[in-house]
Amino acid sequence: MSKTAIIIPARYGSSRLEGKPLLEVAGKPVIQWVYEKAMMSELADIIIVATDDERIFNAVTAFGGVAEMTSINHKCGSDRIREVVDRHPEISYIVNLQGDEPLIEPSAIDEVAKNVKEDENADISTLVRILKDENEINNPNLVKCVRDNNGFALYFSRSKIPYERNPISGEYYGHLGIYGYKREALIKMTSLEQTPLEKTESLEQLRALENGMKIKTSVVDFVPVGIDTKEDLEKFKSIVEAKLGII
Repeated sequence: MSKTAIIIPARYGSSRLEGKPLLEVAGKPVIQWVYEKAMMSELADIIIVATDDERIFNAVTAFGGVAEMTSINHKCGSDRIREVVDRHPEISYIVNLQGDEPLIEPSAIDEVAKNVKEDENADISTLVRILKDENEINNPNLVKCVRDNNGFALYFSRSKIPYERNPISGEYYGHLGIYGYKREALIKMTSLEQTPLEKTESLEQLRALENGMKIKTSVVDFVPVGIDTKEDLEKFKSIVEAKLGII
């Protein structure tokens, strides 16, 4: 059977915010907030947290979620996801949902899944948003993307792209770190060696582009709130408390 899976890689260690999947906001760990957003997806048949830490595994199973243990030796989330996919031959399409994106829109998750399911030319899919703020455009921590006329990524960079020699006639796009894969594309990408551009920019998706793989992008209009620092966590707490009416 051909199934669509949302797989959420989650690890305990983080140089800026250790144990962030288990940090509680309004009585729930961050990983549960992410998992519950995944459950709102209309296209997902399977949702799995992929982790190398028993504390995260136990927390997910405690709130009724599904988790699988993976090797501690993986260097990135896509390798962790690959291990889970190898155990599940029924999975044909995969969404890599980051475990620190508790405000992701379920419709955005479905857009990523739809692009790899319905577009035969798309090996991988992802999301971008239009950037207006110059600070964002010039921020190397916010990855930029240039696209072709059919919405496929031409390049990703930490630099401001395109270079504005003449007044820009289009838009600047910022990349959102969520990916969809056809099964065979995930297997291919995780089997390839790191490429020169990937190493230079420290962007894994460039490995796919350098090897001729096609990445379909869709434009969304929300600003994600990823949790990388204590400040990010406090911002998320403020948003949740405002919604719940907590003073």
